[in-house]
Amino acid sequence: MLEHVPAWLGKLLRNVRAGHGKLVVASLGAEGLAGKGGFALRSAAFADGEPLDPSFTADEDDAVAPPLEWTAPPAGTQELVLIVEDADSPTPEPFCHWLVWGLPPQKGQLLEGEVPPRVGKNSFGNSEWLLPDPPTGHDAHDYVFQLYALDLPVVLMPGASRSDLVAAMEGHVIGFTTLTGTYAREEGGDYDWGDSDDEA
Repeated sequence: MLEHVPAWLGKLLRNVRAGHGKLVVASLGAEGLAGKGGFALRSAAFADGEPLDPSFTADEDDAVAPPLEWTAPPAGTQELVLIVEDADSPTPEPFCHWLVWGLPPQKGQLLEGEVPPRVGKNSFGNSEWLLPDPPTGHDAHDYVFQLYALDLPVVLMPGASRSDLVAAMEGHVIGFTTLTGTYAREEGGDYDWGDSDDEA
């Protein structure tokens, strides 16, 4: 099953599984683009490969998106795009938790709960951070935060779909960086995994 995960991606991610081969980064990334020019993504709330605090998940009523910060992207970057996907969702494609574009091509950050400039539709069809809510009894899921440096601005209206954004990015990724947070629910999850409206 791991034959669908590019070798370069397998080296980049921890505890690689078949679902990682369906992430956007598996199709738009390439060897040599990961961390290009020192490009790096991090969070003050969790380290790469470590658990997300419940305050960023469906386990808490007032949960919000976690804080993120990144270093300067590669030279020639015109815009940054952030995509967050669940590599372990029991769906044909990874569950999309966040689509963000319009981020300035420079060192920057998103504060905890901050609303980004342009947000697309998550797998529930909402333009917001979709709270992680893996099924009860599942091992911890990998929530992969993927930050892309593009060589042109994305011309999409807010509310665009995952497939729209991926199509706009094809051939224009000049660097990327990833950050993985993990999460497993202690009590019953609420998602109906069959209702995703963007399985592209």
